[in-house]
Order: sequence, then C-alpha cells, then structure tokens
Amino acid sequence: MSTRNAVPATFAFSIAIFAAFFARAQSPASPPADSDLYHVSQTFHVGGEGAWDYLTVDSEHKLLFVPRSTHTMVLDANTGKTIADIPGQKRNHGVAIAPGAGRGFITDGEDASVTVFDLKNYAALGKVKTAEDSDGVIFDPASGKVLVVCGDAGVMIPISPDLDLATGAADAAVQLGGKPEFLAADGKGKAYVNLVDKDQVAVVDTKSMTVINKWPTAPGGSPVGMSMDTTRRRLFIGCRKPQKLIVMDADSGKVLADFRIGAGVDATKFGGDIFASCRDGTLAVARETASGKFNIVQTVHTPLGARTMGIDSTTDTLYLPTAEFEPASAGQSRPRPKPGTFMIVVVNRFGK
Repeated sequence: MSTRNAVPATFAFSIAIFAAFFARAQSPASPPADSDLYHVSQTFHVGGEGAWDYLTVDSEHKLLFVPRSTHTMVLDANTGKTIADIPGQKRNHGVAIAPGAGRGFITDGEDASVTVFDLKNYAALGKVKTAEDSDGVIFDPASGKVLVVCGDAGVMIPISPDLDLATGAADAAVQLGGKPEFLAADGKGKAYVNLVDKDQVAVVDTKSMTVINKWPTAPGGSPVGMSMDTTRRRLFIGCRKPQKLIVMDADSGKVLADFRIGAGVDATKFGGDIFASCRDGTLAVARETASGKFNIVQTVHTPLGARTMGIDSTTDTLYLPTAEFEPASAGQSRPRPKPGTFMIVVVNRFGK
C-alpha cells in the first residue's frame, strides 16, 4: 500500500503483549491442539536494496514475487533463493499473475503505470498507463481482467492481460468515490474494494465494471487489508482505526464478527484459517467454527515490520516480508530498516 508508517520498538512490544492477551481472552474455552497452531518455521535472509510492500505467491510454481521499490525480486518459495530480478519501476507496490496470458503485472505508484513481464523468463515486456498511486492489484477470473486500484486517483482500472503493449491501453477507469487500498474478487463477477478514507467496502460488478453497493466497515475503520473465503462468502477486512479484523458477509455486507488486533495491519489472508498481519510484530489467527461463530485462536509473534504477507494456497504457508530496524531516535516517527537486512519470515502449522 502507499503508506509505510512504522512504530518504535518499545511501542510495538507493548502492543504485541496486549494483542496476545486479548487473543487469549477471546479464544475458545477448549484450546486448539498444537497441530492446529502456527509458528515461525524459518527465515529467508534475502538482503538487497529497496523497501517492500505486498508479496504475491505463485502456489503452482512455488515462487514469491516481491516488489522492492525500483525492482521486483522473484524468489524460490522453498529456499528464498533469488531466481530473477525485474528492474524498471519507480515505486512499486504489488504483483498479479495471469497464467493464461503468461504474464505478470507490477503496479508502480509513482510512475502511474503497470509493468508487464513474461512469466517464463521474467523479461519486462512494456508498461500500461494507469493512474496516480497505482497500488493493489489482483487477477479476476470472472472478467478475465487484471484489476488495479489507484489510491490518490480514487479509481479501479481493468486491464486485459493479453493486450498489445505497443498499441493497446487499459480499459476505462471505474470511479470508486473514495481512496482504495486493496481488493478481493469472488470469481463470479464481483470485486470488493476497501475505501480507506470512507470506512467502506465498494462492491464492483466486474462484468459491467460499475459500483453496485457500498458497505460500512464499522466497528472497524481505515480498512486496508482484504481477502475472501469464496466458498462461504466471507470477506476479511483489516482495519487500522480502530484496530480490528472484520468478518463481513459478501452478499449482504453484514458484519458477522470483529476482533481487536495489533497495530499497523496491512494484509489479511484466508487459507482455511483467517490471518491478519500487523506492523507491530503480531499475526492474528482467527477461525470459523462449525456453528458459524468466529474466534481468535492464536497470536503468532513475528519480527517488527512484518505487516504484509502472501499465502501458498496449496499448503497454507505464509510469507511475511520485513527487515531489521535501527533503534528509533527521539522525534523519529518510523524506525529505518538496516541496510541489507531484508528477510522473508515463513509461518507454518506446527509439524510442517
């Protein structure tokens, strides 16, 4: 996403303790077995230059696509080894892959464009003009389009994955009426977009490319993270003000559950369980019971700054990018990452 605030280590530590206490307070009376819980299983020390934002997992080929400001790294998901590095961006944010077209798409907020690359050799093929602050991006199988949300422009822009990069252009922008952050698609013709400045979710018909509804995220506010259980039709929304994980019905917009989580949430993911990653070094794990009730079952402690994540849909393995940080000095609002310390934290179930 566009903003990259950080918190002093002491504050983060306090928040982490509070989050863990709160999670325990909301857990079921019968705690889950160890095999149902998660832990940091390994860390890939990647290094290299650049900040980071969203991480995308190619579950089929076991690859991680990691934007690093001016370049995008392609890593082996099993080892963390660098396979390729795609240059030519100014301030990148996210990656979407369109396997049918054999292409990947990297959003570039500063350049107001999307870099298109070849999924076989990772060569940059060209750019598609989008709009200011191009940020979150996904592939929507229902429309067959890559969907790009542009925060400052307040729009969602569809792109045909196989467009002619020499003569083609993106489709007409969808006006969202607010500042979008991230989005999810149900694969049946709807996309759901967080509007961070409106405390709303915009519902977009991806066949007509029009906004057909807007739902409030209260009691959560400043929604940023978004993911979906497409089978049970649940949306999982990470909110910052106040700090909440919201569970929403994707057909009615009704809020089914809300949980207090850590500070600086930036992503949610679904893989059987529900995950919300926070900058303060906490990863909330929620679960839906057979009765349709939801509980926070665990708070996994991760390194400071691990605010976004990707998930391998075949193994439910989580990958969280972060780095080591310099101690925050007086008057400094965000600690700076130490050069060369970029890492990917891997979270698995116990026993895996």
